[in-house]
Amino acid sequence: MKVSFLIPAFNEAGTIATVVEQVQALPFEKQLIVVDDGSTDGTAAILDDLAAEAGNLVLLRQENRGKGAALRAGIPYVDGDVVVIQDADLEYDPADVPVLIEPILDGRADVVYGSRLSGGRPQRAYLFWHRVGNRFLSLATGALFNTTLSDMETGYKAFRADVLASLELRESGFGIEPEITGRICKQGLRIYELPVAYYGRTYGEGKKITWRDGLKALWVLVRVRLR
Repeated sequence: MKVSFLIPAFNEAGTIATVVEQVQALPFEKQLIVVDDGSTDGTAAILDDLAAEAGNLVLLRQENRGKGAALRAGIPYVDGDVVVIQDADLEYDPADVPVLIEPILDGRADVVYGSRLSGGRPQRAYLFWHRVGNRFLSLATGALFNTTLSDMETGYKAFRADVLASLELRESGFGIEPEITGRICKQGLRIYELPVAYYGRTYGEGKKITWRDGLKALWVLVRVRLR
C-alpha cells in the first residue's frame, strides 16, 4: 500500500527538513503533502528546496489560517491508500508510523490514534496542566461518544484514505482534532489506539496550542455530538 503524509507547517524552519528526511526514510511507498500555512521564518525557502529534490513531495501554500485549514487544503491531493497526519515540529517520531498503520494494513481498523497517554513509549515530562486538559477532553469524548480513547487530541492519526475523504471537516484551527474525533465516532468506524513516543515542546521552544484551544475543543465535541 501507498501511504500519504499530510504535513501542515507554520514557522517550523528548525525542524521541517528533518521531519521530511525521516518520513522519506520509512520503508514503504509514500507521498508527502506539505502545506505551508503562511510561514514567515524561512520555512518556505526550505520547502522549495525539498520539493525540488523529491518527486513525491506535493508543496501547497496558503495564508496563515490554521492547522485545520492546512489539512483540509491537503486532503484533495491524497493519492495513497492510507493517510497519516504528521506534525512538522518533531514532537512525534516518524519511526512510530509502521506500527501505527499496521492495524489498517491488516484490515482490522479504519482509523488508528497514536496515544501519548497510554504508556509504553518515551514521553517528555512537562506541562502538568496540558496533560490534565488532554485527559479531561478524552474523558469528555468518552462520555459524549461512548468510546474509550485515551488521547483524542493526539496529533498522530492514521486513516484509510477513503475514510478521511468522507469526513465533512470545517474547522480551520486546532479544533480540527476534536472535529475529526467526533465525526469518526459518530460514524461508528473501527478505531484503534497504539502508544507512541512524544517529545513535547515548551512554549519557549515553539509550542502553539494554548488553554483557549482546549475550551474550543470541548465546544467542538459538543457541537458535533448534537448535530
